[in-house]
Amino acid sequence: MSNSSFYNEFLLLAFADTRELQLLHFALFLGIYLAALLGNGLIITAIACDYRLHTPMYFFLLNLSLLDLGTISTTVPKSTANSLWGTKAISYLGCAAQVFFSFFLFTAEFYLLTVMAYDRYAAICRPLHYGTLMSHSACVKMAAAAWASAFLNAVLQTGNTFSIPLCQGNTVDQFFCEIPQILKLSCSDCYLREIGLIVVAACLVFACFIFVVLSYVQIFTVVLRMPSEQGRHKAFSMCLPHLTVVSLFVSTGFFAYTKPPSLSSPALDLVLAMLYAVVPPAVNPLIYSMRNRELKEALKKLVQLVLFQQQ
Repeated sequence: MSNSSFYNEFLLLAFADTRELQLLHFALFLGIYLAALLGNGLIITAIACDYRLHTPMYFFLLNLSLLDLGTISTTVPKSTANSLWGTKAISYLGCAAQVFFSFFLFTAEFYLLTVMAYDRYAAICRPLHYGTLMSHSACVKMAAAAWASAFLNAVLQTGNTFSIPLCQGNTVDQFFCEIPQILKLSCSDCYLREIGLIVVAACLVFACFIFVVLSYVQIFTVVLRMPSEQGRHKAFSMCLPHLTVVSLFVSTGFFAYTKPPSLSSPALDLVLAMLYAVVPPAVNPLIYSMRNRELKEALKKLVQLVLFQQQ
């Protein structure tokens, strides 16, 4: 039985074997990464600099952009560098870091999306109590709880994952290290040690999902009863970006981790991982700014300020 400590490195799944396709992958991922950095960076700067955006909704959006930056920076740069240099290797510590940060950031993002659903519920269903429910201290506590609980969960999951002996080699069937792929390399009699924490994490995610669904059931019930068409349009505009982001995040992640084994293949797992780990951080800024007039105005002023200073 070989223990994981004997491995100095892991081998990640390559997107292509030919040099031309490797360079194409490098260019594609580099473009997506730069777009994510630019989009989320602009949103963070605009919210931080514009006092009109110092509200609970934009406070949580700023946190979401920070998580998106962390998520894509955890997975994409190493894969991009491997394609550029024609390698597959990642160090043992690098793999452990990817497992920790990817789990931490993905979990924190889902918790934060749950908090944002509560913010939308409070704004639409309980507008008279919104100032009390979503006070500055309450928002900070909810955001801190999302980050802290995800951090603790990631520490436990990562510690347990890398304490399990690995008997199936060191080849990871994914372009970044994640817990399910590392567990595939574990010894069968040690796999049960991880089941308990996985069940707890799954229950927390399921509870958050149910909370989001129930929140939107109540939101849509209130919105559909609004006599004013303008009021309904405004309410839907407030909820649609968040609902789109949640749907994209949940649907891709749910299918990736719950699909039948008969459908599993390295190519399909690779595509699904791109959809839940690479695409959302790049498109979330576009989704949130597309129908948000205040955010678009703030971004426009920020871009004009930058261009004016360069002249």
